[in-house]
Amino acid sequence: MDISKMVEQLDKLLAQYKEGAAKRSGLELAVNRLEAAIDRIALPGSTYIKQLDALRGFSTSSKASSVSQVAQALRDDLSDGWTDSVVELVHADTHSDYLEMADTLLASGYKDPAAVIVGTSLEVHVRALCVKHRVDTEVPSGAPKKADTMNADLKKAGVYGALQQKQLTAWMDLRNKAAHGIWKEYDIQQVRLLIDGVRDFMLKYPA
Repeated sequence: MDISKMVEQLDKLLAQYKEGAAKRSGLELAVNRLEAAIDRIALPGSTYIKQLDALRGFSTSSKASSVSQVAQALRDDLSDGWTDSVVELVHADTHSDYLEMADTLLASGYKDPAAVIVGTSLEVHVRALCVKHRVDTEVPSGAPKKADTMNADLKKAGVYGALQQKQLTAWMDLRNKAAHGIWKEYDIQQVRLLIDGVRDFMLKYPA
């Protein structure tokens, strides 16, 4: 969900569309790719998707210009930062699904897979927070940073304080124990607190 990459992708596809429209060759492919990009990037039910839905039944030649205008509007809104809340909603919906899954597992007595799912969702959220706040998610060699490192970097960047950093470290430690079969070192109640705590954290620090 990197905004700059979305804008870059739309710029490339819009350029391909203009080239296809000028030469009258490759126009159908360019329009199809623009439609796919809008579907992929825009939030379901958004104005962009509604406008695109209204055009889907038309021929390529009759809808090409309108599809490009929808793509251009989406591109400009992303570039201007007006869709940040939309991106956060997408992340929130995704994480909510995983947390509900963890709730169901825990209610059925499966504390260990519940802990793994919540911990993994937390790590993904931490990485998304880094992207949002322009904190590097890779080491100089290009390898992805570990969750603990990103957690420390977010604290250094002032996204949250030392107390929150320590809490995340404890949550990640519980998740690692669950993932490596060290199941006797935590109980169902701790996993319950993990789920509730991660949910509150994601609401307080949306990405």
